[in-house]
Amino acid sequence: MRLAVINDELSQDIEQAAATTSRLGFDGLEIRSSGGVAPHRMDDAALARIRSTVARHGLRVAGFDPPALKCELPRTAAETDSARALVTDSVRRAELLGAPFVRIFTFYRQGDPDPRRAAAAAREVLDGVPLGRVPLLVETGMRTNSPTMRHTLEFLDALGDDRLGILWDPGNSVFSGWDPAPFPQDYALGRERIRHVHVKDPDGRRAYVRLGDGDLPWPAIIARLAEDGYRDWISLETHWRIGRVLNQAQRDEPWGEEFTAGGFEASSTCMRLLREMTRSTGEDAVPAGPDAHTVEAGA
Repeated sequence: MRLAVINDELSQDIEQAAATTSRLGFDGLEIRSSGGVAPHRMDDAALARIRSTVARHGLRVAGFDPPALKCELPRTAAETDSARALVTDSVRRAELLGAPFVRIFTFYRQGDPDPRRAAAAAREVLDGVPLGRVPLLVETGMRTNSPTMRHTLEFLDALGDDRLGILWDPGNSVFSGWDPAPFPQDYALGRERIRHVHVKDPDGRRAYVRLGDGDLPWPAIIARLAEDGYRDWISLETHWRIGRVLNQAQRDEPWGEEFTAGGFEASSTCMRLLREMTRSTGEDAVPAGPDAHTVEAGA
């Protein structure tokens, strides 16, 4: 399996984020905000600069995280068109980055999750989106219609498109209140469709904490992933800050210095812990560095 970290959990400076990621022995950067700019608002020059910086440090782009379908369910044709435009442009941006996927959500829920209604709306939004160019991965999202693996599978079954995979974030499942123990049962339900894993450690619904200090048995999860032959990315999305707690608005719109502040030390600490957890399984991640399958800018 390959280790990544979401860049703005470390720094808004892509150079600092890439240098630290390489130095700590990780293999990739998952791209969200950079330079204070949200992912869906970056211009092409910024995307090219990120890609070249990541490559120069011997890393890969591990994914692209715009807020696609991270909105209320569309009520009008104009809202559907707007959501479709964001997904379509996200695919284009991911291609410029050389990203292996675009992360999408299942719309914010009102009340209980309704994955089938969300799937009906998503089917309209995705009509005409070039799904064959860059894969779309559906996240188990804390405030969305798919907070757990069970909801996500119901959404995908109702959508009826096997090209979409799952971005499993068990921390979101715990924090949502819908599944305080998403491993091993929830994992087992969807493991064949998991294409990416987000790593963070919740303390119930109160806050995220240092990796290993929260509710999720990450050493056991990583060992199970290794046992099952998982070879895709596990990506740190720390959400823990030393001396402060991210609020809901910052978690909903995780970009810019207001979100990142205090993340460098916290994420560096958690990166070391995650690295040790992978080593303890005997399935050490591919090392970073100048000789590690560098992706050339513009390739």
